[in-house]
Amino acid sequence: MKKILFILIVVWLPTACTEREQPPAITANDTKPLTRSFDYAQLQRGEKLFHANCAQCHGREAEGSPNWRQAGADGKYPPPPLNGTAHAWHHPNSVLMDVIKNGTIRIGGNMPPWRDKLSDAEIADIMVWFQAKWSDEVYAAWLGIAQRASQAPLK
Repeated sequence: MKKILFILIVVWLPTACTEREQPPAITANDTKPLTRSFDYAQLQRGEKLFHANCAQCHGREAEGSPNWRQAGADGKYPPPPLNGTAHAWHHPNSVLMDVIKNGTIRIGGNMPPWRDKLSDAEIADIMVWFQAKWSDEVYAAWLGIAQRASQAPLK
C-alpha cells in the first residue's frame, strides 16, 4: 500500500505543482513561533555531500533545473528545486529518504538510486542541508506534514 501511495505521489506531483509552490500562510493566530536548530557539523557534511553527489542535477544551491515543471521529449521531468520553492517540502522525511535511496527510475523518472553510494546518515545530512534553505514559512508547513506523518525533523 505504501508503495502504491508513493508512486501516486511521485507521478502526480510534477503535474500538480503551481508556478511557485506556496505553503499555507502562517497567521497571527498560529500558537507559537517557529524555532529551528541545526547541527552546524551536520550542515557542513550535508553541504559537501550535496555538492559532490546532487548539485550536478539539482543545482549548486538546490535551485533545480530552470525548466523543472516541463516534461522533456522523453516525458520525464527535470530535477526539481530542493530549496523550498518546489514540492519537496510536501513530503515527510520517510518519503524524501525513500526517493533518494531508491531513485525514481523504477517509477519512470531519471533519478538514480543512491542506496549503494550514500549511507542513511549521509542522506540525512543532505536532507538537513537543503531543508535549512527553506524559509520559515515553508519549514513550518513541512513540519506540520512531518508531524502528521509521525516524523520528527532529522537530527
